[in-house]
Amino acid sequence: MRVLVALGGNAILQRGQKGNAAEQRENVQKTVTQIVRMIRAGHEVVVTHGNGPQVGAILIQNELGSSSVPAMPMDVCGAESQGLIGYMFCQSFHNTLAAEGIHTHEPVCLVTQVQVDPSDPAFVHPTKPVGPFYTEEAAKKRMDATGETWIDDAGRGWRRVVPSPDPKSIVEKDVIKALLEKGFIVIASGGGGIPVIRNQDGTYQGVEAVIDKDLAGERLAAAVNADLLMILTDVPRVAIHYNSPNQKWLENVTVSEMEQLEKEGHFKAGSMGPKVRAAVRFVRNGGDRAVIASLEEALEALEGKAGTQIHKS
Repeated sequence: MRVLVALGGNAILQRGQKGNAAEQRENVQKTVTQIVRMIRAGHEVVVTHGNGPQVGAILIQNELGSSSVPAMPMDVCGAESQGLIGYMFCQSFHNTLAAEGIHTHEPVCLVTQVQVDPSDPAFVHPTKPVGPFYTEEAAKKRMDATGETWIDDAGRGWRRVVPSPDPKSIVEKDVIKALLEKGFIVIASGGGGIPVIRNQDGTYQGVEAVIDKDLAGERLAAAVNADLLMILTDVPRVAIHYNSPNQKWLENVTVSEMEQLEKEGHFKAGSMGPKVRAAVRFVRNGGDRAVIASLEEALEALEGKAGTQIHKS
C-alpha cells in the first residue's frame, strides 16, 4: 500500500519544549521509529510534516538580525525550514533502517513548491498569524512602512497575519513520483510547501503566505496516487463535542457523515478542521480511505485497528 503520512507538530516539537536541535532530533527519531514499522510491514511511505515553530523561529531570527543582514521573505523562510526538518528526518531514517538491516530504501528530502491561485480570497483577507509579537505602536509603524496586515492576537500582542490560500497542485509531483518508483522514502511538501503562483509566461513566483499542511498533504497524496491518507496527531481519534461531558470518539465513519458533522461546526478551524477537510477531500476525490490517528498507533491505524477511519460508504 502507498501511504501519505501527514505529521502533526508533535512529531517534531512537543508542547512546552524550547525547540532546540536536540529536542527536535529526539522527537523526529520517535516519529521515524513508528513510520519504519510501516515500511517493515511492506508499505510504501511518503512523508509530509508541519513547520510552524521552525519557520516562526526563523522569522524571529530574521527580525533580530535584520540590522546586520537582510531579512528573507516568507517563501525563502519556508524553504529553509523544509531543509532543516528534512535533514533531521533523512538522517534518522537512514540510521534507523541501517540498524534494522533494511537496505532497500533510502530517504530523500525534496524542497517542494505548491501552486496557489493568485485570485484566492485569502489574499484579500489574510488570517494566519506568523512571527514575533510586537507592541501596537511598533505594529502600526510596520503597517505604515510596508503595507503588511497586523492584528491584536488574543491580547498577547500584535502579530503579522498572512494569507492561507487553498493549495492547487504540487509543482514537483513528477519528480516525487519518479523517486517513489525507484524505492525512495520521500519527505516532501513540508509545512504545506512553499506557496508559489504561476505567471502567464509559465514562470513561478513565491508569495508571502502559509498553506495548511494537511490540505497540501491531500494534494500530494492525490498526485502520487496514494492508497491511504494518514494524518497523525496527538489525539487517538477525532471527537465530536471535544473536551466536554458529551465527548464522543469517532471510529468508522463515511464521508457523508463526516461532512454533516463538519457543517454542524464540530471541528475548529485552528485544530481538527483542516485535518477533517483534507481527509474528506481525499476520499471524495477517489482515495480508498483516510485515517486520523495518534502517532503512537500509526501501524495499527493503517491496518484499520485504531484512529478514525473515513470511508466512501
